[in-house]
Amino acid sequence: MLAASMVDLARRLGVSSVHVTFPGGDEYEGLGEAGYLQRLGSQYHWTNPGYQSFDDFLGQLSSRKRKQIRKERDAVARTGIRLSTLVGGDVKARHWDVFHAFYQAVVDRKWGRAYVSRAFFEELSASALADSVVLVWAEDGGEPLGAAFNMLGGDTLYGRTWGGGRHVDFLHFEACYYRALDFAIAQGLARVEAGAQGEHKVSRGYLPNATYSAHWIADSRLAEPVARYLVHERAMVTEDMASQTEEGPFRKG
Repeated sequence: MLAASMVDLARRLGVSSVHVTFPGGDEYEGLGEAGYLQRLGSQYHWTNPGYQSFDDFLGQLSSRKRKQIRKERDAVARTGIRLSTLVGGDVKARHWDVFHAFYQAVVDRKWGRAYVSRAFFEELSASALADSVVLVWAEDGGEPLGAAFNMLGGDTLYGRTWGGGRHVDFLHFEACYYRALDFAIAQGLARVEAGAQGEHKVSRGYLPNATYSAHWIADSRLAEPVARYLVHERAMVTEDMASQTEEGPFRKG
């Protein structure tokens, strides 16, 4: 009924399309049955079967991957860079000032578009979500080097974005991925969601998981070729996810 009502409203308003992003699997199938075009995507998630320590996690990896992760963490540790995990009220205005500048610099380097402002972080810290902020902060002798911004929700840590200044080998991996796992294990969280893109996440324990969206397009001249494309894309995404999972770092068997 809701799927049909959205299409009816779209037609009455004369808009070009309806888009449902991140429905659950059952909703995705139901929307497909209702005539929506189905798109399959993937994000990289780490799941926690009950690890008590980071070493427990490493123990499930192949020897080569385990050594690589230890090498990367040791390389950052030897630099003397201080990393700390700031939660909720630990994050002050001065942290947001620096982080937003780092975030903007990363956006500029990648020719991207900044989708959050400095005011966003200020309002976040004053909102009911303030205690859900988890900021992994890196500095060297008092000089801020970078930070990874996460949000805590239920049994999941959501990795949102990274901001950094001077490049340090493996610091991005340590702050964004390994410290997130440390936090999740310590808090007994079920998963860490690191978002889309970045096949380098696979070798660090973040495996591809299916994500869904559904779309209704008013003009059949556009809807038909999009529908044909999505058939091929779903097959490619399914194959790619299977291949990446097979090549993942975990010991076989």
